[in-house]
Amino acid sequence: MEAYKQEFIDFMVESQVLKFGEFTLKSGRKSPFFMNAGAYVTGTQLRRLGEYYAKAIHDNYGLDFDVLFGPAYKGIPLSVATTMAISELYGKDIRYCSNRKEVKDHGDTGILLGSKMKDGDRVVIIEDVTTSGKSIEETFPIIKAQADVKIKGLMVSLNRMEVGKGGKVSALEEIQETYGFPANAIVTMKEVTEYLYNRPCNGEIIIDDTIKSAIDAYYEIYGC
Repeated sequence: MEAYKQEFIDFMVESQVLKFGEFTLKSGRKSPFFMNAGAYVTGTQLRRLGEYYAKAIHDNYGLDFDVLFGPAYKGIPLSVATTMAISELYGKDIRYCSNRKEVKDHGDTGILLGSKMKDGDRVVIIEDVTTSGKSIEETFPIIKAQADVKIKGLMVSLNRMEVGKGGKVSALEEIQETYGFPANAIVTMKEVTEYLYNRPCNGEIIIDDTIKSAIDAYYEIYGC
């Protein structure tokens, strides 16, 4: 596993973004882990988060694209932090773009924040995590309504590796099958589990035998 992925896993735990225990998800599933990207709240955390996204985007899609699109609301700071990181790490200026939940009819009008999109733009979408693919259902038509653009791919921070709505493959795989562009993550839950199992993080074992058994049991039911 790449060093930045190991660092990112530690970073999620240290930032209390990724937690282990017993959680009820929006879907109603009982999960032994929970991720909340809203827990990234400081400038230092956002700077580091942008760097991890930038490295993963570089590794998966290269830098031959024009716009980084972050769907409202959590995608807004992600797109801003990551475009800044791409500039600092690779010397490449990428435009950021996000949508508003409501169309603005005065001043800076329209549904978009940041850069407008134009015909021929190549776009990478950035999100925190995708469980069901529902957010892409909302985001895809918004992007395609702006201009004749090519979507190069989606990048999320964590691939939960659970079956999507179809019940056969993961939500990220369903996105690729439905929309025709690749979907990747900085890390997968398989990588997280293998890295943290019986390994100290800040002097504490995060995934012990009990948590590991709960994760294994969860994926027996919901894994893909």
